[in-house]
Amino acid sequence: QVQLVESGGGLVQPGGSLRLSCAASGSIFRLLVMGWYRQAPGKQRELVATITGGGNTNYADSVKGRFTISRDNAKNTVTLQMSSLSPEDTAVYYCNARITVILSDLRARADDYWGQGTQVTVSS
Repeated sequence: QVQLVESGGGLVQPGGSLRLSCAASGSIFRLLVMGWYRQAPGKQRELVATITGGGNTNYADSVKGRFTISRDNAKNTVTLQMSSLSPEDTAVYYCNARITVILSDLRARADDYWGQGTQVTVSS
């Protein structure tokens, strides 16, 4: 059983900052790419940022220069530091991780796992 538990989020004024964190736990053999996605009302879920185990990052154009993704491989956590927030950043933010587990027959299997989502609202 693998779980992703998010923390952070909330209400912030335009121009403000927020920090989201996500911790992976359970029967993890290998934690591969971790990332954050978001879904605004009436829109599809979209990529925000990803980071590999080696620290290579990828950002959506809309957040480049404002958001920073980082991870702690020892703690199986990923963090999204968001600054210069605007109302357009309002969405439910989801943590995502591609994780390899060992099955009962000792085969390795990689799947995508999702957190429960955390609301970020940018409003004055």
